[in-house]
Amino acid sequence: METCNKIEEKQESAAFVIKDGWPGYSLDLFTYPQHYCDDLECVYIPHGVIRDRTERLARNIMDDIGDHDIVVLCVLKGGYKFCADLLDYIKVLSRTSNRSIPMRVDFIRLKSYRNDQSTEAMQIIGGEDLTILTGKNVLIVEAIVNTGKTMKTLLNHVEQFKPKMVKVASLLVKRAPSGGGYSPNYVGFEIPNCFVVGYALDYNEYFRDLNHICVISEKGKLKYRI
Repeated sequence: METCNKIEEKQESAAFVIKDGWPGYSLDLFTYPQHYCDDLECVYIPHGVIRDRTERLARNIMDDIGDHDIVVLCVLKGGYKFCADLLDYIKVLSRTSNRSIPMRVDFIRLKSYRNDQSTEAMQIIGGEDLTILTGKNVLIVEAIVNTGKTMKTLLNHVEQFKPKMVKVASLLVKRAPSGGGYSPNYVGFEIPNCFVVGYALDYNEYFRDLNHICVISEKGKLKYRI
């Protein structure tokens, strides 16, 4: 019953909402790399739940933009695993239904974090020439949206290349106090303002090898702080 009280589906935003106070799951219930045994507080979203939710997002995308050519712009490094799984599900749906999405994939990297804090300076690496997007339908795939400032900056940059349409899919959206109200078109989970790692999300390049999304412990932050 605790899970039912803490987690609900938010129909109006099509996001799976994890409420404040959700304690996550005990690490003892799951397998994970043992070199992180003292560095995590809990498993916040298990890998199987991530996969199921990603499959649902793929269906939503197919319903919305199926039969349209798109350019997928994957935001590295944190977005690579979500993007790969999302595109795999879209490809399966393209093979097994009467609709399909011809896709091209390109990559950029955004860098704005030091330790667990977002900095004012944001680098867009690999985005100097995005003329591939001109006149195209674009799907930006990101792992997490925090305040929304980074995504707004990226969208302003992408718009300079005059795409036909731009939509954003993000696995996670954080309820940050300083959030600017930005919401992607497709959202996997809306989460409280906590720092999570795993499923390619990192803390100073560590924890990308976790399959689950987990909450990092204070000991883990200290251990890998730069």
